Amino acid sequence: MSSRAAFVTSDGLTEESAGRTVVVDGTPMHYHDIGEGEPILFLHSYGPGSNAWITWHKVVPYFAARYRCILMDLVNYGGSGPRVFREQIHGLHARQAKGLLDAIGIDRVDVVGNSQGGQTAFAFAYTYPERTKKLVWGAGHVGTNRGYRNEYLMAIEPEEGLRATLEVIEDPSERNFERYLKVHIDDPALVTPELVDYVRDTYLSRPDILAASAESYSTPHDHAPEMAELEAETLIVWGRNDRMCTFEIGINALNLTRHSRLVVLRDTGHWVPFEKPAEYAAHVLSFLDGYPKQPS
Repeated sequence: MSSRAAFVTSDGLTEESAGRTVVVDGTPMHYHDIGEGEPILFLHSYGPGSNAWITWHKVVPYFAARYRCILMDLVNYGGSGPRVFREQIHGLHARQAKGLLDAIGIDRVDVVGNSQGGQTAFAFAYTYPERTKKLVWGAGHVGTNRGYRNEYLMAIEPEEGLRATLEVIEDPSERNFERYLKVHIDDPALVTPELVDYVRDTYLSRPDILAASAESYSTPHDHAPEMAELEAETLIVWGRNDRMCTFEIGINALNLTRHSRLVVLRDTGHWVPFEKPAEYAAHVLSFLDGYPKQPS
């Protein structure tokens, strides 16, 4: 069995069966379109070999039962790209996401993101408030670019997750990929040979994307002023054992964002929807569906 065949949804949906591609601003953008109902845009975690499918495939059945789920590969991840850029990365991702939604005829969405996808989610929400219903994000930074910090953040630098990532970029061996995944995922039992192969194969399968990424860079940006003005109702979800973006960043994000609440999950690392799919889906669905009013 190939590594890709190992990662199907609980209801048997494969990565290939739901895959689509559209061209947005000259860049091929790959996405998955699953389910029916009001749309949710899902934006995935960062890192070598990451993509929308590996981040979200475990939670999709919970959401697709009553929502239309759009899982977008970020630029220069998965099947999206190649594109050389020299601009603020989350703004680019947000603009491409809007272009994707325009291309497939979707107006307003709930936006759900983790890690780099979480940063893109709040960038989308403050850049396109007229297109955003509710916002869910977590496991990210408030500043853009490696090593960038501002007064709202509490984190070690460089993070252990970042050090493991740089080791993979320098030497994409199976051993380094396994270590990288064990830093980002708290439960080592989830870091199977199939997962290591899947992520490594995804990373190495597109040399054109690797070349474009090597030529690209993100300009620093402090998102805090825009986040402080966010009007969208916001749920922040974090892993207590995150070794890439420490959970204290989530506390600061809670204090920064007006209409927000924070959920912290114990024994959970950076890949929250992958590690705790049922719990993640329960919290997010309750938030998106709306909390019940207190009986009179």
